[in-house]
Amino acid sequence: MNNFIDNTWLPSETGRTFDNVNPADINDVIGAFPLSSALDVNAAVSAAARAFAEWRLVPAPKRGDILRRAGDIFTRRKDELAEVMTREMGKTITETKGDIQEAIDTAYYAATETRRLFGYTAPSEMSNKMNMSFRMPIGVCGIITAWNFPIAVPSWKILPALAAGNTVVFKPSDDSPHSANIFAEILLEAGLPAGVFNVIHGDAEAGSAIVEHPDVRVVGFTGSTHTGKAIAARCGQLNKKVSLEMGGKNAQIVMDDADMDLAIDGVLWGAFGTTGQRCTATSRLILHEAIHDEFVRRLTEAATKIVLGDGRKPGSQVGPVINERQREKILSYIEIGRQEARCVLGGERDMDGDKARGHFIKPTIFVDVKPHHRIFQEEIFGPVLSVTKVSSYQEAIAVANDCQYGLSSSIYTRDVSRAFAAIRDIEAGITYINAPTIGAEAHMPFGGIKGTGNGHREGGWTVFDIFTEWKTVYVDYSGHLQRAQIDNY
Repeated sequence: MNNFIDNTWLPSETGRTFDNVNPADINDVIGAFPLSSALDVNAAVSAAARAFAEWRLVPAPKRGDILRRAGDIFTRRKDELAEVMTREMGKTITETKGDIQEAIDTAYYAATETRRLFGYTAPSEMSNKMNMSFRMPIGVCGIITAWNFPIAVPSWKILPALAAGNTVVFKPSDDSPHSANIFAEILLEAGLPAGVFNVIHGDAEAGSAIVEHPDVRVVGFTGSTHTGKAIAARCGQLNKKVSLEMGGKNAQIVMDDADMDLAIDGVLWGAFGTTGQRCTATSRLILHEAIHDEFVRRLTEAATKIVLGDGRKPGSQVGPVINERQREKILSYIEIGRQEARCVLGGERDMDGDKARGHFIKPTIFVDVKPHHRIFQEEIFGPVLSVTKVSSYQEAIAVANDCQYGLSSSIYTRDVSRAFAAIRDIEAGITYINAPTIGAEAHMPFGGIKGTGNGHREGGWTVFDIFTEWKTVYVDYSGHLQRAQIDNY
């Protein structure tokens, strides 16, 4: 398994590699991938910079034709790629197929948007003068992403960046490198010219080299808030554009008038889907006191029926966590939770049978959690749900907003006035009404506030604000000098 540079598969200049391991069975080594250095990054960026000179001149709808073909190929290879993704990062086949579908949707959406990269015209204050503005590509984009959505999240960045006329150097997570190589295979088959898209594998050394490279003009990052802030600080020093999608600690509010069955289904999916390893996962559950006890009882009963297992096996509903490091982090937070609150479900590894060879943690629920508790405030990124009790809508909103993050949110209620008030009052980039905190759609803006992001939005039409710059043009056809703000007043 190699890097992909200038449409060629190449090993790292260092000769070093790392193993890609199945988190459901650590004895299953998928392959060795390059542990790249700044030399490899420089080769990829140089290829992307050369390719940009021609790619930016390709008419946008023609670029869209390539992305549309990529969507077709993703569709054709969906089942195969789902198997690859599940093997290397653990979530169930059903979920990895959804991951790929998001890339398919994004490919088709980005393809159509190449015919709608609209500019603006505006009247001039002068006679015989025209004013206009339009989008321009930026150049080489460095894309750095996490492992939990190995195809979907990169597609949110890569495909719009290509549609806008940029070139890309992509560093995937070292926990999901195989999916990135298939991404490259698909774009190559779709007809993307050499150098327009490049893949560099490795660890933080490679990621840092992408951020530091002077020819990388914009950085798109998905990952931890700690790393994202460091990237933002460095890009600020280098005067580079940067888009950050970072952590989340998302709250689902359930009011006393809610459809309880619907809300329970929502929190089961939101908290334990993808083994809780989503930035949008439901990690905080805020229950009105009138329904708290019954809700917890029914939720716990339902959660005990969740089937853990290898995501490729029929019947598995929840897979492993990604690696030993993350497993131990989650278990350490569970111990913190035992000191702060009361664990009513799970709280330990699942070592039953074949699961002893993987990183499986049982779905875990804590009750009697207070808003100041660490398990209620800090991102755990695992199958751990913290439940707190409130007495009113106002208290629910205050508790939900008492958080350093602001990505997703949810409220279950039958009161339409309360629902619209929540849309207004909750401090988050995304709010769901009578649905869990997960479920973003490719044609809508995605991102958060506070510690989650830095103001940009991926997905939908807003993503093109990340990967384009505005150029303003004045055309004076009067035949004589006209001085704005002077000659006409």
